[in-house]
Amino acid sequence: MHEFSRTSQIVEAVLSEAEKQGATKLIEVQLEIGDLTFLGFDQVKFAYKILTNKTIAHDSKLTIKRIPGRGNCNSCSYDGPLSYLDDPQFHISFPTFNCPQCGKPLSISAGRECVIKRIRIRK
Repeated sequence: MHEFSRTSQIVEAVLSEAEKQGATKLIEVQLEIGDLTFLGFDQVKFAYKILTNKTIAHDSKLTIKRIPGRGNCNSCSYDGPLSYLDDPQFHISFPTFNCPQCGKPLSISAGRECVIKRIRIRK
């Protein structure tokens, strides 16, 4: 349910900026969301639709770009995607934060983003 809370913050920020720019209609919002935020895109889109109802963002287009998790290793210089373990009991994959080459802990370099990249408005 954290999707609704996070999407509420996004909508609030977008509407605030649109108001500052003198918008009469918000046409499109472009987001970048990392895999490690564990935000479900369908849930974000659903919350966005509800939260923008009866606002200037009503019927605006929401575009989400997925940012895969990436890490780098200080021990062996690995820089690349995270490995995932499948848990068949829960039908979900979990990221591992260990280097796939040497097994040491990784520093996360991508995948935690939740960024408003662009909004399109009409004045």
